[in-house]
Amino acid sequence: MSKEDFGGGSLLIAWQLKGKNVLIIGGGEVASQRIASILVTDAHITVISPIEGLNPRTKQLIESYAHRITHYNRVFFGTADFEGMDMILTALDDVEISRAICQMSRAAKIPVNAADIPDSCDFYFGSQIRDGPLQIMISTNGNGPKMANLIRRKVEKALTGIEGEAIAKVGELRERLKVRAPGVGGAIGKRRMKWMTNLCNAWTLEDLVLLDGETMEKLLDEGWENDCVPSPATLGSRQQSSINGIFPRWGTAYAPTIGLVVGVLCATLVIISKRR
Repeated sequence: MSKEDFGGGSLLIAWQLKGKNVLIIGGGEVASQRIASILVTDAHITVISPIEGLNPRTKQLIESYAHRITHYNRVFFGTADFEGMDMILTALDDVEISRAICQMSRAAKIPVNAADIPDSCDFYFGSQIRDGPLQIMISTNGNGPKMANLIRRKVEKALTGIEGEAIAKVGELRERLKVRAPGVGGAIGKRRMKWMTNLCNAWTLEDLVLLDGETMEKLLDEGWENDCVPSPATLGSRQQSSINGIFPRWGTAYAPTIGLVVGVLCATLVIISKRR
């Protein structure tokens, strides 16, 4: 890899903010977007903005999530407002005030993002896709937010709509496996990782979506305990999986109806053939 391949990018990470404190300064449209993004993380949010500066959605979010959002009806006072904060976001129209807040945040060693001032940000939000546990972020490093949004739409069209549910099922299976084979690192940890990797490579998304508690236990009994990965057909779920393969977006929900319709059609064809 040449030197030209390095530099100019950002470190894309999934930042765990559960239980942390996030300060949002401002109450307009951008503030409402920031609030929506942070609510997903289960952090506690503090909003500082005069009530007359709250945009309708910001006001609605504050009222709907009063147990998660604290609102102070006033302007920003200064570094005293940073007490106990783990992240600071500015959503103000005044660039100079935003830059000043950024400088104060860095002096206090608190990560900061200033809306529409890329060079003053410690991190960017990007354009995101979320489907349950699945999160995908498209970042342009502050160069073209609209382009990030356009690319996000293209990525969304490439998804089937069942990825999030499949990931959730895999997560549940991993937890069941950890109970059966506890331990961190070492030989058991490596074996768990290898077995889960082989399973994800061998089973399709449609197969994984069909996993339920009974099937997971059967999979662990026949697969993990024997150090192999049984096929969906071995576990008796091939017929359902085939239906999902034809109708990936809604096969799971309508599989029984599809089966009934197919059965009726087959019976009708038999009757017609006999009459002939």
